[in-house]
Amino acid sequence: MSEDATTGELELEDRNALRRVAGLSTELADVTEVEYRQLRLERVVLVGVWTEGTITDAENSLTELAALAETAGSQVLEGVIQRRGRPDPATYIGRGKVDELGGVVESSGADTVICDGELSPSQLRNLEQRTKVKVIDRTALILDIFAQHAKSKEGKAQVELAQLEYLLPRLRGWGEALSRQSGGSGRGGGAGGGVGLRGPGETKLETDRRRIRTRISRLRREIKGMRTVRRTMRASRARNSIPAIAIAGYTNAGKSSLLNRLTGAGVLVEDALFATLDPTTRRAETPDGRVYTLSDTVGFVRHLPHQIVEAFRSTLEEVTEADLVVHVVDGAHPDPEEQVRAVREVLAEVGADTTLPELLAINKVDAADEETLLRLKRTWPDAIFVSARTGRGIEELRAAIEARLPVPAVELTVVVPYERGELVDRIHRRGEVLSASHTERGTDLHVRVDQALAAELAPFAHGE
Repeated sequence: MSEDATTGELELEDRNALRRVAGLSTELADVTEVEYRQLRLERVVLVGVWTEGTITDAENSLTELAALAETAGSQVLEGVIQRRGRPDPATYIGRGKVDELGGVVESSGADTVICDGELSPSQLRNLEQRTKVKVIDRTALILDIFAQHAKSKEGKAQVELAQLEYLLPRLRGWGEALSRQSGGSGRGGGAGGGVGLRGPGETKLETDRRRIRTRISRLRREIKGMRTVRRTMRASRARNSIPAIAIAGYTNAGKSSLLNRLTGAGVLVEDALFATLDPTTRRAETPDGRVYTLSDTVGFVRHLPHQIVEAFRSTLEEVTEADLVVHVVDGAHPDPEEQVRAVREVLAEVGADTTLPELLAINKVDAADEETLLRLKRTWPDAIFVSARTGRGIEELRAAIEARLPVPAVELTVVVPYERGELVDRIHRRGEVLSASHTERGTDLHVRVDQALAAELAPFAHGE
């Protein structure tokens, strides 16, 4: 009997059980160390609702949540998953299971519950009231990590904007009576609250909301100004016909390490999620002297909060304006295909999915097993397999990037006088030299260049 076809005819025991995920605890064995870290770190229990896919998918998602929690500075004690057709609208997990979760929290000594999804304000409130500890969701956790890692003025403004937009609908008044506006003039028949319900709690709540809205408006103006500066820089690069390559990919896929390998950039490399928030642009050069730029971008993650995508839209525009996206994939991850899907989903949100050429770079091949690599080669036959750590495949990747650089449009033959050496230098930097020789009149060049440079070279073109 198909009781619920949409959830794949779930077993009753499976639906009702809170399934513990093995291997997530990061609790330390040394007692003194545990006591020391208890003072600094939050002790958390992770909770997921498994609505679709296999149990492996659900466990991978919770393992990623554990990595996010550790990046935020938490100590993961337990991870539990409940099989359900959809999250409970009131309590996220089934109402009967909330007490069981409370028992897990109490027995483990946790002070925080992190849910693997975005919770509504009522779900957060109900879970906190029932478990008696702080409850946060995946979105709040990612926002917290972003806040810790933002370094530039623009990055900090973008993170604060995302946090405030997330916080605004979740502000709470003092006590249940103050969680709603109390209308009316206070006269007449008692309906509508009135006296006693227009207290300082509600005033404080409304003041906070007004301050947050004001701050959001100011941050949006600031970010808009920063976006203009970024566009001006991009326009300057475009005027000089410098091709732009964006390095995108899942968080911790090794984008910064790859940028360092390709350009010697010296960008911070850290084995942590979202170590890079502020985009880094570095200059590179082809063997024949053409200049192009490589930009590292913020890492993506499954279900990246829409507040983050919106707040970081100006940063993500680096990707949309690029001539090529080098999509870095962690070849050693349990589910690289899912990571690629998640990244392409975010690129679609900023409009960079259909218009841009993409080059897949499968990184960390030194840590991946051969069976996985063979599967990925079958899935993505055009991908380049590299290791930023060992340097394997880097030259092949560099050659593949340079082969995909836009080819300058105009082909012509010129003789540039020797006293105009700066013109020859610009041809090398901005164009492609097909052949060169030295004559009595100057440097004889067969070149392919952009329209603007072709106009400057017109006086030196061969008359034949």
